[in-house]
Amino acid sequence: MEIAAASPQHDGPYPTIIFNHGSTGIGRNKSLYRRTISPAVVANYFTNRGWMILFPQRRGRGKSGGIYGEGLAQDGSGYSCDVDIAIAGFERAIEDVDAVVDHLRERPDVDQSQLAIAGVSRGGILAIAYAGMRPNTFKGAINFNGGWLGRACPSHEIVNPNLFERGASAGIATLWLHGSYDQYYRIGHCRKNFERFTAAGGQGKFVSAPMGHALMFKPALWKNHIDQYLDSL
Repeated sequence: MEIAAASPQHDGPYPTIIFNHGSTGIGRNKSLYRRTISPAVVANYFTNRGWMILFPQRRGRGKSGGIYGEGLAQDGSGYSCDVDIAIAGFERAIEDVDAVVDHLRERPDVDQSQLAIAGVSRGGILAIAYAGMRPNTFKGAINFNGGWLGRACPSHEIVNPNLFERGASAGIATLWLHGSYDQYYRIGHCRKNFERFTAAGGQGKFVSAPMGHALMFKPALWKNHIDQYLDSL
């Protein structure tokens, strides 16, 4: 598995965050599968804060081996709206994060007492859910514009809250950063996901920022929130 990394200038071991990438839009353009996703704006923020950041590329993405298959329809039409297919794709992604955590445990440059997980879009919901599905692994979880299925699929109203609820048992505070006019996930839907999460016992803070799905690339809208969040860990 390809894992791009960025670390602070000083010597480690470092507090470390795993940052999970999203999907590829509607899933039809296979050339996008092989792009390594490691946004410099995110890397620079965390390394300047003294954190090492890892950008794993899940199976079939970037330079990772295997075939990409996170809920794609068999007819090549892109991501499937079928609930069972979508959730099976999510569970495959969970297996990939398990492999990343195993790798992280073997790295001498990682401060094993200071681990966090984050992600954008599909990576955001993956971060929240994984923290609950694998409790006592991470001290924090950050979600940028998270969701598994977009609003083009009516089943997103079933799949997304179901998966977010899996994170409720993490026992840690989480941070949810959502664009108020995201083209994939309406802000009302995102708030309902958060309410479902907290009703199930999850802990966290929900932030709505005046931005779309590219919120991750606008640190002026989230830097202060993550500063406060990291200080609290």
